[in-house]
Amino acid sequence: MIMEPWRNRPNNEIVRKVVNELGVSLQGHPLAEQARYRLQKWNDPVAKLERKRKRTNAVLTFWLALITIFGTLAVFGYTGVLGTWAAVGGTIGAAVPGLLAVRSGFKLRELGAARQRLALSPPPPPRPPLPAHISAARVPMEQLHRAEDAMRDLLVQLDSPALTTMPTESVQHARQTAQEAATAIRAVSAQLQAVERARDTAPPLERAPLVEGVRALRVQLADGVDRYCALVAEAGKALAASTQFQDPRAVLDDATDHMAGLASAMRDVSGYSAH
Repeated sequence: MIMEPWRNRPNNEIVRKVVNELGVSLQGHPLAEQARYRLQKWNDPVAKLERKRKRTNAVLTFWLALITIFGTLAVFGYTGVLGTWAAVGGTIGAAVPGLLAVRSGFKLRELGAARQRLALSPPPPPRPPLPAHISAARVPMEQLHRAEDAMRDLLVQLDSPALTTMPTESVQHARQTAQEAATAIRAVSAQLQAVERARDTAPPLERAPLVEGVRALRVQLADGVDRYCALVAEAGKALAASTQFQDPRAVLDDATDHMAGLASAMRDVSGYSAH
């Protein structure tokens, strides 16, 4: 018995192994990072909600068009222009799209309410791709990604009424400040990568100042990431304090103040402005 190639288990295992090895080899590649960034933007909650709203709005417009057509047919039937068949058919034909239009209207209203809730607590923007492996900014930015994930998980726990008594305002302020600090750190990373590109294209005799500039920016970037990680630890202490029946607000507020200072310092380094 001859088996089809796509049903041959050994072949499937070979293909799976090749795909896995290809994924590992492409990890960190600019194309792979760009694809991951676009996938993050596609899966962004705001973008997904907007796509649902547009689809629901298009469906509602379709049902309203059918209601108009069948309603016009029913009017012509009741006025004697087309006869009884038009009146009955138009009424029945308009009733079904009418019910579906009401359903779409309620769904559109729910999406609008969800949009307002999301506007009050917007999710963090999609993270840009990591620098290239050869960049001096690669390792610090990988560390920043891990620290951001940890901070997000901690703030979710701190914002849970079932776990802590932390005021929502304090958590929101901490979340916004953490995003500002991470954005300022990324601005330093972008500046470092720009200087690296200038160093690589400059004539050999003019590279010395650029090499020193890369070294200085790398030190400042690593220092900023280390300080961000220290503030993640402070947020962890706040969560631990809440589980030990202590007041975690003072710990989190202090960490938020230090994070605001970090964001300001990183903006001074890169010249980045949040406004």
